[in-house]
Amino acid sequence: MNTLEEVKKHLRPGQVYRRADLAKWSRSVDRHLSQLVSDNTLVKLRRGVYLYPKQSRFGKLPANPEKLVRVFLKDDDFLLTSANDYNALGVGTTQLYNSQIVYNHKRHGKFKLGGQSFDFRMKPRYPKKVTREFLLVDILNNLDNLAEDRREVLERVKMKLTEMNSKRLRSAIKRFAKLSTKKHLENLTHEI
Repeated sequence: MNTLEEVKKHLRPGQVYRRADLAKWSRSVDRHLSQLVSDNTLVKLRRGVYLYPKQSRFGKLPANPEKLVRVFLKDDDFLLTSANDYNALGVGTTQLYNSQIVYNHKRHGKFKLGGQSFDFRMKPRYPKKVTREFLLVDILNNLDNLAEDRREVLERVKMKLTEMNSKRLRSAIKRFAKLSTKKHLENLTHEI
């Protein structure tokens, strides 16, 4: 078996790889990467980042966003979310956004990875997973970036405050709210 076949043996469908990942199986990693891309075994997503795509009956599937972000950041410490998640709160947001938000400690900026758009935002703190309380705070943190009418969203947020777990909401406000969000929430809670 030649070295290229040996490298292929280690690849798993749906996995995202860095050049360094493949270097442990090949002494000529750049040549092998070039061959694997040219024979469509791997898809180059970004400089140094490759996908071994899963096949479906409709063709090659895109990379899983979490795997893609994990390999891009070389880190597991991030929160992947989207402004589309606000729609589940029932506060009048109905727009669909084509970019995902990545809260992390390493990168800031907008990146296109494997045909998917990501907005990397460096934050000092974010939860391990998305909760309703975090989303309520986050929608107010990002109110100026939304396509919806601000006043309508604020009115609906005010109504949602009474449905939230107050202890978890206070914790989310304390840990994740910007100063302007804290002021919005103070005004809204005084009006209830």
